[in-house]
Amino acid sequence: MRLARRAYLSLPLIVFVALAFRLGFAWNYQSHVPRRALSVIPFLFESGNIARSLATGAGFSSPFRVPTGPTAWMTPLYPLLLSGIMRLFGAYTFASWVAAVLMNIGFSAAACVPIFFAAKRIAGLGLAAAAAWLWAIFPNAILLSFESLWETSLSALLGAALLWATLRVSEARRARAWCAYGLLWGVALMTNVALVSLFAFLLGWLAYRRDLRRAALAAAVAVVCCVPWTIRNYAVFHSLVPLRSVLGLQLWVGNNPRAKVVWLGEQHPINDTAERNRYVALGEIEYMRQKLHQAAGYMVTHPRHEAQLIAGRFVSIWAGGTPSPVRDFFRSRSLWFRYVLLFNLALASGAVLGMVFLFRKRNPFAFPVAVYPIVFPWAYYLTLALPRYRHPIDPVLVLLTAVAAFECTAMYRRGCAT
Repeated sequence: MRLARRAYLSLPLIVFVALAFRLGFAWNYQSHVPRRALSVIPFLFESGNIARSLATGAGFSSPFRVPTGPTAWMTPLYPLLLSGIMRLFGAYTFASWVAAVLMNIGFSAAACVPIFFAAKRIAGLGLAAAAAWLWAIFPNAILLSFESLWETSLSALLGAALLWATLRVSEARRARAWCAYGLLWGVALMTNVALVSLFAFLLGWLAYRRDLRRAALAAAVAVVCCVPWTIRNYAVFHSLVPLRSVLGLQLWVGNNPRAKVVWLGEQHPINDTAERNRYVALGEIEYMRQKLHQAAGYMVTHPRHEAQLIAGRFVSIWAGGTPSPVRDFFRSRSLWFRYVLLFNLALASGAVLGMVFLFRKRNPFAFPVAVYPIVFPWAYYLTLALPRYRHPIDPVLVLLTAVAAFECTAMYRRGCAT
């Protein structure tokens, strides 16, 4: 019994199991897909196209498989990592795919560490181990680490690290700890701009709980980290683009007369030749401005369609990608699909219950934990709802689900005792 408990609480064992699951699934995946396809297809999206452009000396440009000039389509960190892999192993090679997948798997498995320590700070070692184990076997984290070459797994690691760092720095006195926290925010924003939705809430909580001056110091360090990229964008586009340019297009493809809840790439320049030609003719910044104007106009003038789209995307985000989870569960013959769907629904329910329990018990860290599921998904209710878009907050959803499981178990035991 003691040995089993030691194994349950062992963070190295949890990380090892997480790695084993991800490597095993990736190995199985590559054994069923031709190597020639894996050498090319996973790289033919914006992150891979920009990485290839960087690796071949053309700079941060051309997100659509053809030369289209400089871009601010996404922040630079992940394309730079991919381009380093391409320089070492070649562009469009199986070796590059393997290296990129191993990098993503490493990020995903490493997320066990900040999840463990954040949960430990919230409610002790038992909760820490439960949350980390849930992440180790979480199907979304396993699949997203190898099925697509986006910054998804790194974003999940950074999302978890930001929570852990927020809880830890709330008790720190030294200025260097707050500077390090600001630096972590800078890295996060240079990886995934969507995390900026949490920035004001977490810094605001720290200012209220601890010290306005220290929180301002961390915010200043984060902003300084982003300044070189903003300067580069201004020099290239002669327009202020603080982080990325793509909001207008994302809003438009999700909100127009042909928009559907489940988006399959329609009307996007990477798939639609007419849209790509328009993008090239107008230039990236003007193209995005026009799309933003068109999307905003449509959203205001078609409230019924918008309500349907937002409601469908809300369900889709929390069900793991489907707006009709009950129908799809019974129609699907795949046990794996049903398992993934049930896991996602359990995670959504667990997150709600976990927040309720934390606030009812007046846990001092309830607010920063709750910010993740309450605030972060709003951008995707209004634009597009893909499973990978929720992934940066999935570690916190796992943590909240562990809280709910612990509290429900404790209530059941108290009921049995009486």
